[in-house]
Amino acid sequence: MAAQPVSRMLQRLLRSSARSCSSGAPVTQPRPGEPSQSAAEELSRRRQFLREFAAPFSAFLTDSFGRHHSYLRISLTEKCNLRCQYCMPEEGVPLTPKADLLTTEEILTLARLFVKEGVDKIRLTGGEPLIRPDVVDIVAQLHQLEGLRTIGVTTNGINLARLLPQLQKAGLNAINISLDTLVPAKFEFIVRRKGFHKVMEGIHKAIELGYSPVKVNCVVMRGLNEDELLDFVALTKGLPLDVRFIEYMPFDGNKWNFKKMVSYKEMLDTLQQQWPELEKLPEEESSTAKAFKIPGFRGQVSFITSMSEHFCGTCNRLRITADGNLKVCLFGNSEVSLRDHLRAGASEEELLRIIGAAVGRKKRQHAELFLMLQDSPPALPNTSSWDPFGIQGLRHRHSVSNQVSTLWKRCPVPQTPPLAQRQLGPGSPQRHYSSHADSDTNPKCLSPMSRASASHSGTLPTSDQLTHVDTEGRASMVDVGSKPDTERVAVASAMVLLGPVAFKLVQENQLKKGDALVVAQLAGIQAAKLTSQLIPLCHHVALSHVQVQLELDNTCHAVMIQASCRAQGPTGVEMEALTSAAVAALTLYDMCKAVSRDIVLGEIKLISKTGGQRGDYHRT
Repeated sequence: MAAQPVSRMLQRLLRSSARSCSSGAPVTQPRPGEPSQSAAEELSRRRQFLREFAAPFSAFLTDSFGRHHSYLRISLTEKCNLRCQYCMPEEGVPLTPKADLLTTEEILTLARLFVKEGVDKIRLTGGEPLIRPDVVDIVAQLHQLEGLRTIGVTTNGINLARLLPQLQKAGLNAINISLDTLVPAKFEFIVRRKGFHKVMEGIHKAIELGYSPVKVNCVVMRGLNEDELLDFVALTKGLPLDVRFIEYMPFDGNKWNFKKMVSYKEMLDTLQQQWPELEKLPEEESSTAKAFKIPGFRGQVSFITSMSEHFCGTCNRLRITADGNLKVCLFGNSEVSLRDHLRAGASEEELLRIIGAAVGRKKRQHAELFLMLQDSPPALPNTSSWDPFGIQGLRHRHSVSNQVSTLWKRCPVPQTPPLAQRQLGPGSPQRHYSSHADSDTNPKCLSPMSRASASHSGTLPTSDQLTHVDTEGRASMVDVGSKPDTERVAVASAMVLLGPVAFKLVQENQLKKGDALVVAQLAGIQAAKLTSQLIPLCHHVALSHVQVQLELDNTCHAVMIQASCRAQGPTGVEMEALTSAAVAALTLYDMCKAVSRDIVLGEIKLISKTGGQRGDYHRT
């Protein structure tokens, strides 16, 4: 396929006769008796003229800052078969009525118009574009457009392995696949659906069919998947992948928080610690990615720095939504409906004027709000007077219902033995879960139940004074700067009484929301890592290991939870272990609340603590 309007212009020039030139280049006719100008001289003269006087890029696709928009993204559908947490709320988004969506012919009409004006790359997006029934036919018809060099698709990969052979034959020549974790259970947690193995199958099918590189898009979120950066990069050693780490960006419904964003420089530093030889690759014009390669690796890694180092100055992208609106900026709210003008019978010239006006209004850079957030995050409230839950006004409660008291007596939580040593009731399926997050081992492991490794001895002396208040009784964070770094280990437990109905559904993994035990494990791990953000006066602790174990107790219709945390530092990790166990219990409640509201959470307590100046503690 031809490339640019200038290329087509050159072809016309070369085909034109010696008497005229469609470009307007002066043509000197030989006088009678004079020898004809050689073909080589004529070609050289015309090329020189083109360099000096060639028509500029389409004025309709050039904004007021001189940016040429040669890349068009077309959304084929608003629907998606996943519910990624950073993309949309769990209940999905309101869908546009089908009659208001672009038809296949309208999509192709607009594509022809943009390509005619100089667009040479079209990417099909969604929603999830591969759930549109006629996606293969759309690719085939786009492939016929003269001047279009690249047809790409951005997909979640669920349907890719099945459709890719047909798409490749139709003319698809670029693939981006979204994948945010290499842990199957975490994948299900992030996207709220199953399908990890289908995505991996799609990636391998793309490699098998010769796509190189296969781009893998990974949105990095603090507390969720930033611990998998090295695992993703390791994939590029033997596979022709371009793993693209994307800074977490705000969209409607994803409850964006600057604390969740891991910046490009932070990610790069993590990679360089593991691979100091990491080399930066030259950046392509209008590229959104900063690319790097490890010598000897087949693939490469890239960073999409939308938040920390925006690339607005070289942006060449336009977007058409599924309902036919033209967006000149992903972050902007300004849209113009091309669909309405098409259906009103607008001519090609009228459509171009509308497009040109929209492009001309494009701002120099995207939303100032996001730039402001990345430069100066909002200040946290003053913790000395912060009491969002009315804690200062609470008093001890001296009674609890007889029913709950009876349940505690019937189902005591084991004190000393690790959960792995407990025996389930007769005939109960052995659904044991033990999840690990360890800096010294493979963070992707979701392994069968393992035995607790911490040993406990000694008695922890207590203080007769509260350490988190100053001399005037106000809240105050403890200064641990002078304390020595020692290995700290803490184990905490919790119990969730589900009742017979919810217990059976959890036991048989029949809940509509998914595997409650797996989701609770992941929630417990995340909670441990985020404790300092949840408990105001807790110090941030760099955990080296988190383990969450869940076990079903058939006799009491309960789930026993045990969380252990380890770190090397000046302060203990008992709050991390307690937070982990508590949030895992709360997550089980959330997973099961549609079935029963009689679920009881309790017995959240510290089992053991080792390390530190005050010695070890073991609950007896």
